[in-house]
Amino acid sequence: MCKSVQRGYVPGDKTEFDAVAVSKLHRAAQNLYYLLNQGYPIKGASVFVGNHYLLSERQRMALVRAVSSRENIADRKNKELPDLPRGSVVHIDGFNTIITLEVALSGSLLLKCMDGTVRDLAALRGSYRLIDKTPQAIMMIGRMLEKSGIGKAVFYLDSPVSNSGRLKEEIGTLLGDFPFEMQLEVIHNVDVTLETLENVITSDAIILDKCRSWFNLNDRIIAEEIGEYPFVDFIGL
Repeated sequence: MCKSVQRGYVPGDKTEFDAVAVSKLHRAAQNLYYLLNQGYPIKGASVFVGNHYLLSERQRMALVRAVSSRENIADRKNKELPDLPRGSVVHIDGFNTIITLEVALSGSLLLKCMDGTVRDLAALRGSYRLIDKTPQAIMMIGRMLEKSGIGKAVFYLDSPVSNSGRLKEEIGTLLGDFPFEMQLEVIHNVDVTLETLENVITSDAIILDKCRSWFNLNDRIIAEEIGEYPFVDFIGL
């Protein structure tokens, strides 16, 4: 892990997400938001809008990840915790949380989505390897959880994803001396498990729509530990 790796970096982002491109993307987002609020499914609506604005595949991916219907945004906001309850058990979507922080530490493209979450476009699709940013990302999580005063952190890692076992070991090693109890689970389907729980830490839209409560950890970490970040911002469109 000595070699410096920029997680989520794509050279074309400099032009596909420059000021002119983002202005067009914002107009497309407003159109997609309108269609979603009329009940159109996001798959068909995003294809229609993407074709209309001649968006690239990566721009279309950003649109789908950033835009949600008014109803879904309101439901997620109603379940969002302003802070983690002290002494509580929190349930962490491991890959989802760590990868986004690795992208942030790499200075790569991040989206500030309509529901307030931070999402990346890393698109690893089951293939993951630890990089030089991984330990720092894990420690950032540990410090924020310690600051919140939680009692226990349960990390869930998807077993089908490559190097899930190595990441489990890295988390256990780095966070072993923190003052909260820790549990590390490598399971087949993390989403299905998290959908039933409270105090969930993830930005996965499907989980957010089904879980009982959630905390926007990555947004808090980036704000407090990294500072001003050049998000492609979709809030308030």
